[in-house]
Amino acid sequence: MSDKLKIIVLGAVGQIPFAGMAWEALHYLEGFRRLGHDVYYVEDTGSWPYDPVEDGSSQNCRNAVHYLARVMEWGGFSGRWAYRAPEPDDSVFGLSESCFAELFRQADVLINWAAATRLHDRHLSVPVRVFLQTDPGGGEILAAQGDPGTIELLSAHTHFFNWAENLGAPECQLPAEPFSYCLTRMPVVLDWFTPPAGLSFRPARPPQVRFTTMANWYQPGEVEWKGEVYHWSKHHQFLKFIDLPKRIDQPLELALGSIDEEAVELLVANQWKVVEAAPIGTEIEPFRDYIFGSDAEFTVAKDQYVRLRTGWFSDRSSYYLTAGKPVITQNTGFGRVLPTGEGLFSFDTVEEVVTACEAIQSDYSRHAKAARAIAEEYFRAETVLAKLLNDLQL
Repeated sequence: MSDKLKIIVLGAVGQIPFAGMAWEALHYLEGFRRLGHDVYYVEDTGSWPYDPVEDGSSQNCRNAVHYLARVMEWGGFSGRWAYRAPEPDDSVFGLSESCFAELFRQADVLINWAAATRLHDRHLSVPVRVFLQTDPGGGEILAAQGDPGTIELLSAHTHFFNWAENLGAPECQLPAEPFSYCLTRMPVVLDWFTPPAGLSFRPARPPQVRFTTMANWYQPGEVEWKGEVYHWSKHHQFLKFIDLPKRIDQPLELALGSIDEEAVELLVANQWKVVEAAPIGTEIEPFRDYIFGSDAEFTVAKDQYVRLRTGWFSDRSSYYLTAGKPVITQNTGFGRVLPTGEGLFSFDTVEEVVTACEAIQSDYSRHAKAARAIAEEYFRAETVLAKLLNDLQL
């Protein structure tokens, strides 16, 4: 696509001020910019932000705006972001009020990233409005069930994209109607997750591969589909592999949020190493440094991704791959679109995890290089986002 587009990415980085959200937004913004487009980030959700200090919703958006300003400055988007406070305040931060209004009148494409925003009049003035589903499961099921609120939310868009890359495949139980989705995945700006010299692509096997991951242990929410209940929370899947450290005779490190003392005690009793997520999960650079300091990732996926066989693949796991860190992650059906068995391993059983751990330990350098090669071929931001814009057929 040769024409320069003015693109707005709508999101919730300030509203949900955690590094995982911030990195996702930055990769989309920078990826579109590297394709030559004029890109802005806007937060206009109509909801009061989460305040980590108060551990709850706050009617003071100061912390949200400061966090967003830091993230955008790091990414080189100072002067290209706006945060609109909810009613009755309605103050605009970042851009001026007049520039904010003019942006929507001039924009060619609006990306409602992570379905963060319920569109209203100023958003609807943009001719191409993309619904980008990064957390497949609940929304698609509610739409198939005819839920009025979900139908209204989706119908405000002109195009639909989904990280559920198995959608429409025979094994995928996620409904593919009534909205027609194009399939996409996480875009990664490769040089942002290339470790400094000496930290990546180790030429020799580490004495013991340090497997890590970051996650929320518990998240509320569930949806029913065809007589089955599907859960939003990861802890259901972690518990299925609770004795894994004993099986591989080494601890696995989990940086966890949303976990209580009883769950920590259970994990530690089964030889997991549990560290607090907050110090590495809030600001973007500690988040990235944690990945750089790891050797590989072991993780599970949310219950709904696994049992519905969505084909979803984690943004965080794509960062591990980019950093040259092999990944062992639970099977969601992503093997249809991503290569597995070298650098990236999927599993359904504990025996498959044990085999993957042994493979990585025995030839770490080969799997580290394979991990990076997968990122370069399948997650490069310029490639992923060029395809997205191509699929819009502008």
